[in-house]
Amino acid sequence: MSTPPVAWNLEDPNLKRIEEQIDWYDKKSVLFQNQYKRIKLIEIVAAAFIPFLSALHFSDPNLLFPYTSVRFATVVGTVTALLGVLITILEGILQLQQYQQNWVSYRGTCEALKHEKFTYIAGAGVYASAANPHALLVERFETIGSQENTKWASLQQPQKFDKTGQAEKQA
Repeated sequence: MSTPPVAWNLEDPNLKRIEEQIDWYDKKSVLFQNQYKRIKLIEIVAAAFIPFLSALHFSDPNLLFPYTSVRFATVVGTVTALLGVLITILEGILQLQQYQQNWVSYRGTCEALKHEKFTYIAGAGVYASAANPHALLVERFETIGSQENTKWASLQQPQKFDKTGQAEKQA
């Protein structure tokens, strides 16, 4: 005996919460993806300019900028160094904010929640034979959310290193 498809009634507080969580994970995933890609694009452009500017730096070290006594080599050298600093700062921001890890994790959670939603609506999978499909949906939804919270908390923990510099395994 299979369960017939059900209506997705947003008047139900549990279903409304699931819909809100799907929306939240979707928006956060897109936000983190965009942040990550923007920063990486800036890093790539900055890194591409460093060898180019380095070649200019040595082409004519005595060349002066028009109407100043500033040497071209000094300006190009300074800009090259600043690009290196920019890359280091941007990479530090990526490591600190964990944009890529959060993007991938939130996308996975969003897709898992959507899968549960559509399986429930269709009355398929585990919901086909469940005595109470609605209760099972809420239980599975909460499990997915709890797993995401656990993953997020583990990413927030500073990694510990042993005396050899190797990352310690978490118990």
